[in-house]
Amino acid sequence: MLSINQKKYINSLQQKKFRAQHGTFLVEGEKMVEELIQSDFEIEFVFVVKGNRVKGFEAIEINEKEMKSISALSTPSNFLAVAKQKKQQADLSKSNFVLVLDNVKDPGNLGTIIRTADWFGIHAIVCSNECVDVYNPKVVQATMGSIFRANVTYVNLLEFFQQNNAIPVYGAMLEGENIYEKPIQDKKAFLLMGSESFGISKELTPFITNKVMIPKFGGAESLNVAVATGILCSAYRQKNQ
Repeated sequence: MLSINQKKYINSLQQKKFRAQHGTFLVEGEKMVEELIQSDFEIEFVFVVKGNRVKGFEAIEINEKEMKSISALSTPSNFLAVAKQKKQQADLSKSNFVLVLDNVKDPGNLGTIIRTADWFGIHAIVCSNECVDVYNPKVVQATMGSIFRANVTYVNLLEFFQQNNAIPVYGAMLEGENIYEKPIQDKKAFLLMGSESFGISKELTPFITNKVMIPKFGGAESLNVAVATGILCSAYRQKNQ
């Protein structure tokens, strides 16, 4: 049974200000909830549609109508959880290759970047304060569970690069060098990716030590930022396995 207060609370988590206020976020889908339970994230609630079960946590059974009333998905799942956010910090001592995202605002792109980085064993992701919230339901969904293994932090990038100016910065830019001809050689490095619409902010370009680009062979005008990030992560791993 779902109480009125629970419904109001869960629905409020679709908005950033209430996620920040409560320090919690939504997780939906059987696989996602299973990965959440196996992770070290703290869980508040798990709801399942009657007839479904989860291992490792006592779930609250509700009906399909109730699930639909609290789901952020257009096609609700039979599984929904509320978990507590983690206070992450950028610990560069534990990470050689760090993704740095400047103004990435599309939830699907950020979620896909987190998932792709997880595939390549890259878990440190530093976002500008202008990036979309990592706990946005669409971001969480797009990570397909990788959010539970990622260390995502939000910082002022200008200050971040000033404080870490000894580490080489590879910036994805149209006027960069062909990544296939000059791959990422440095084991410890930052990969800076710009926004979907405007690329890397002008104030950050002075920190770039190596401009790189993915050569174009066909007629497409541009590459999706998540796709481009995946290609560059693959290029890094070719030299740093």
